Amino acid sequence: MSVQFPKITNSINPYRDNVQGKANEPITVAGILDRAKLILGAEYIGGTPDWSLEEIYNRLEENAPRIAIIGGSADHPAHIMDYKTSSHAAIRIWQNGGVPFYFSTPVMCDGTAQSNQGMSYSLQSRNAVAQMVVNQLEAHSYHGAFVLQGCDKQPLGVVSALAHLDRLRQYRGEAPFFATFAPAHVLQGGTIPEDLMIEFNQLAEKAIESGATDIADDLRDAMDYILQCSSNTAFQGVLQRAVERGIVSKEAHKDYEKRLAIATCDGSGGVCAFNGTGNSSRHLVAGMGLVHPTLELLTSAPNQAQVNEGVDSLAKMINDPVFGVANIMATNIRNAIRIHSSSGGSTNLIMHIVAGMLYGGYKFRLQDLNEIHHSHPVPDLFNYSLTEGRDIFSLAMQCCDGDSKGMESLFYELLENGVPMDVDAPTVTGQTWKERLQDRKGLSADNVTENPVILSSPRRSFSGVDVLTGNFFESAVVKISGMPTQQLNQFDKKVAFVLYFTNEDDANNGLLDFELLSQLKTKKSFSHENLLLMLSANAPDQYEDNKDLEYEDLFDAMVDNYIMKIAITIAGQGPIAFGMPEIFTPMQHINANRKLKRLAVLISDGRYSGVTYGAAIGHMTPEAIEDGGILYLQTGDLLYLDLIGNQVNFIDADHFNNGASSFSFDTIRDSRNHLAQERLKTMAKRQRSVAASNRIVGHTDAANGVVPNIVAKEAQLDYRKDVLFQKENKQILTSQ
Repeated sequence: MSVQFPKITNSINPYRDNVQGKANEPITVAGILDRAKLILGAEYIGGTPDWSLEEIYNRLEENAPRIAIIGGSADHPAHIMDYKTSSHAAIRIWQNGGVPFYFSTPVMCDGTAQSNQGMSYSLQSRNAVAQMVVNQLEAHSYHGAFVLQGCDKQPLGVVSALAHLDRLRQYRGEAPFFATFAPAHVLQGGTIPEDLMIEFNQLAEKAIESGATDIADDLRDAMDYILQCSSNTAFQGVLQRAVERGIVSKEAHKDYEKRLAIATCDGSGGVCAFNGTGNSSRHLVAGMGLVHPTLELLTSAPNQAQVNEGVDSLAKMINDPVFGVANIMATNIRNAIRIHSSSGGSTNLIMHIVAGMLYGGYKFRLQDLNEIHHSHPVPDLFNYSLTEGRDIFSLAMQCCDGDSKGMESLFYELLENGVPMDVDAPTVTGQTWKERLQDRKGLSADNVTENPVILSSPRRSFSGVDVLTGNFFESAVVKISGMPTQQLNQFDKKVAFVLYFTNEDDANNGLLDFELLSQLKTKKSFSHENLLLMLSANAPDQYEDNKDLEYEDLFDAMVDNYIMKIAITIAGQGPIAFGMPEIFTPMQHINANRKLKRLAVLISDGRYSGVTYGAAIGHMTPEAIEDGGILYLQTGDLLYLDLIGNQVNFIDADHFNNGASSFSFDTIRDSRNHLAQERLKTMAKRQRSVAASNRIVGHTDAANGVVPNIVAKEAQLDYRKDVLFQKENKQILTSQ
């Protein structure tokens, strides 16, 4: 039984007042519906098609809801099944009295773009997607959207566009823009073929016999993970080292790569099973109240009945500003941030959360996000593991079996753990969270007795992405929730040497050298005096036993006992300098060096996936090319890492020895001005490698979402006050 959509209560209808749209668009609607019936074949549910050009004309004239189905590009694995899902949606929109349209956007695959120039366009693509979506929706005067949510920058690009357009439409006195999101199903991780597992075990034994135990250990570590594009990169790194040491031939290496690659992705596509940007976006957009729970976590493309539930819910939202995209997002912003934190969401999304709010017209900065994050402790309730069979595909299976409700379950468990969630916030079901949580079947995390991903009892009391400040920068972010407590303690409250690289290319060349630590020792890149200072600060109980060692012996002792800490600093990667690419390859090079990875943290004005052993500190502002303090650091400098205290500070060795707790960075700027100017010239030259048309200029910095300046300027609403809730069928403006 279909649910009839109300007509749009809007005095503006260009299809009524202008004949050109009614002349052009009926054939596109008929084409979409004809194609949908053909694609669905035996799965088509409905009577004899009634989408005549005359009936389409009538609906356009009468202001029936014009709903755009927004898909992605078929060259991204998440969108392989778009054609089927969009067909289901088109049929149901028509059955409900609406007018379905379809368009898609390009969607960059960050995995494919890794380690090539394409990563300099990844962040920019979010704003490009937002612009394209607004263009299309405005040009063709659509009222709402059914969004096929994919991966990488597409989800928050579309959220930003729809929130922006909703705010604009209401500013002009038009009907609010409504939408619901249908995330792509979760792609099951690949399995290493059995014969290849045998060969890898044999290769590991051969490596041990050759004295290359590090290669054997790293190979076996990679074999523990579900097979995915990022684990393939880990294999690539260790196999390349095996080639260099003569343990395996180049030909065998390439054969291994091929056999791994073709076993990685399921043919039906989907969002990769690891909890990266794709699934973090799934959780975040669900936390924003924009995903129908029936469509949230699936293991295959949704069927007609499932799509119907998502489409039918639009009937409750049409014409109601409470359910406009911007209002749903803003009323749920605390919920979204807490769900993102508790589920160990991607660091990259911090910028996109800020951006979405700005596009929606709300004043919002990184500091506001951090205030929400720390206003109440958010426990770690996500028992995710790529090596223990608890990936997001496992969670999707638990949801499909009825044992879990995905983010509804996480929302419930956060409430049970005392976290103040906004239960009266509206969602795309046409209900509040309080109303959604009335059905307790499958809601508690305790329903999953085997290998639960969502927990009822926290793994620890804190989670999420933290904002750092320091005496040489304004803000940066770090995901300490990704580090086990014992691992975190190895870096917290520690002094670290700076190992400086002007850009990622230089870092890749330097970090790829397996003898890097030996070279630093030979060159005495870190002074003897500062080695002693670090020894006294990081391991005071070992100071007396080691203080009289010669330089080389002291260096080795500090490396072997993991007393030494190295802040690998990669500058020139910010939005203006180079598009803010995700820095993945340097991390893999660090991970390939078993000694270095236990000593290193990373610091950059670029972005991170966060796959290192030590903390990954990114999004640093101001960025180097904007005269940020990171521009002035150099190898051998000392930093103090206070991760739990959310601080990273430059240390003056003399002041530190004298017990001083603070130091002005201005003297460093003055003394290194010539060095900074030379670096800026290098950055400007390298910047030319990015197409001028796609450089991020005229935008805010990473702390302010990297959005066009005009978007930030016009964002004037107070997200605490300027929001609508609905109680007892009455709209109320409320201050929280």
